[in-house]
Amino acid sequence: MRFRRVVCCVLVLFVFFCGVCVPCFGFSGEDASLVISAAEGGIVACYEAVSDAQEAGANVSALLSVLDEAGWLLSRAKLAYATGDFGSAVSFANQSRLKLNGFIAEAEVLRETALRQGHLDFMINVVGSAVGAVAVVVGGFAVWIFLKRKYDRVEARS
Repeated sequence: MRFRRVVCCVLVLFVFFCGVCVPCFGFSGEDASLVISAAEGGIVACYEAVSDAQEAGANVSALLSVLDEAGWLLSRAKLAYATGDFGSAVSFANQSRLKLNGFIAEAEVLRETALRQGHLDFMINVVGSAVGAVAVVVGGFAVWIFLKRKYDRVEARS
């Protein structure tokens, strides 16, 4: 009697942990479709944010890596949806959305930083070039005056 209870409990636990039993909360195809659509929209928005950051000159390789992982999870969700495994489809789509949590804000920070750095580089180049040009002109004029005076002194001695 006791042995049967133990065997029964072991079998129930085995079935539960293997995922053979149907979960109490099932997802319909419509639920999965909505979650997948939301995940797709999130990926599109994140892609646009990365594109803007890259146009500003930011290094977006880390963001692209995260976006790639989220896209991979979304493709797994679509595959699960196509095979009728709506629970897995919802799970993968939610994982994809979680991967992109705070992503757009991070892309915006990178874009703003790149814009500020680009402006600073531009100002250094413009101001540096202007100061360099003025220094060359003033230095050339000073050398010309120095040489002219030296030449005038040599002429005056002769």
